[in-house]
Amino acid sequence: MLTRQGMWAATGAIICVLAGRLFGSLELYLLGGVLGMLVLSALAYTTFVRLRIDVTRELHPPRVHAGSPSRVDLRVENLGRRRSPVLGLRDAVSGTRGANLLVGPLAPGAVVRAAYRLPTERRGILQVGPLEVLLGDPFGLTRLTMRASGISELTVYPRVDDIAPIPQTTGNDPMAGAEHPNALGRTGDDFYALRQYVVGDDLRRVHWPSTARLDELMVRQDELPWQGRATVLVDVRAATNTPESLELVISAAASIVTASARRQDLVRLITTDGHDTGFAAGHAHVEAIMEHLAAVEASHDAAFRRVVDRAARSSTGGALIVVAALMPPSEIDRMHRLRKRFGSVTVVLFDRSTWDASVVPEPDSNRDGVLRITGDLPFATAWNRAMRPSRVVAGWKRIADPRGAWVPPEPPRHEFDPFSRKLRARQ
Repeated sequence: MLTRQGMWAATGAIICVLAGRLFGSLELYLLGGVLGMLVLSALAYTTFVRLRIDVTRELHPPRVHAGSPSRVDLRVENLGRRRSPVLGLRDAVSGTRGANLLVGPLAPGAVVRAAYRLPTERRGILQVGPLEVLLGDPFGLTRLTMRASGISELTVYPRVDDIAPIPQTTGNDPMAGAEHPNALGRTGDDFYALRQYVVGDDLRRVHWPSTARLDELMVRQDELPWQGRATVLVDVRAATNTPESLELVISAAASIVTASARRQDLVRLITTDGHDTGFAAGHAHVEAIMEHLAAVEASHDAAFRRVVDRAARSSTGGALIVVAALMPPSEIDRMHRLRKRFGSVTVVLFDRSTWDASVVPEPDSNRDGVLRITGDLPFATAWNRAMRPSRVVAGWKRIADPRGAWVPPEPPRHEFDPFSRKLRARQ
């Protein structure tokens, strides 16, 4: 196809020929003919040239948290028997002008590599591509575009702060509230259940009768597994969020999920637009949560009351953490009434001063169970002050064991109530 310069050259050729015809000027005829032949030669060059190149593109890594670096690696190899011409590479990147690179002539079999950084300042799904190879003539009159690669996606997860997990709470699920496994007998090898074999299990634990009956390896599980349980409710309503506050809310929710998953708790994410991940643990579950948080947007159809009622009906204890920005007091009181359904309820509330520096932070209302985040008190600092294990149990006193090592004694059997921020005796 003709470039802008090629269009001007073709137009000039036509004008010169018409002017030569009109004024009977041989010089104009010759100038128009030269320009026309130049355009036709450029078109023939880009049409009949044969390129044999291999272009590959890789994202490293394809999933990052906001602020972490990610780059695109390009590899170009000349598979032909002749020296390649000068090539251009154009890679589209959503939200930007894209990346444009020039590749010099390559000898047969030569390989060249190039790379460029991707913008990862904000969470979201970034589309990279399609990657196009541009071939032009030496005069820049024509350009041939060939597609070399499809569209790849870079997932930018929300920014995650290093925070402490929420203290353990009790619940009506024996696997989601106890601080230690329930003993089923006096020995340490209490039979609990049979499960499928996974790589790494001790083959001495294989239960052969069940294996023969089910035609797959089954192993004995001799201890009751323990996992905490945390429900994270995120307010994504457009009526109670601004674009800036939504980013803070999503980042805080991602930090809480990451801290709970690091302790191998069962984690459940609920958003006011109706999304519910259910309780699960493991790397795949956390990645699915981060994928959703990376793409979630403010919703105009969110039904806060319906989502809260559904979460309360399906509650099996554990901790409930509500993350919001402009939540009215009536809804905060509604969260307080859920303490009968959950072991603890904590409302993380972002003040306007966190995203608008011109706003003076509102005075702390000292409401139980409300963790107010202001411009002077960032989320990570406020959360860690309230949730650090040092605040959960009384101070430990060092004692010496017979071997001379200093070890802490067994901590008092108390748990932390995020509402009253006091220690209470375990039930």
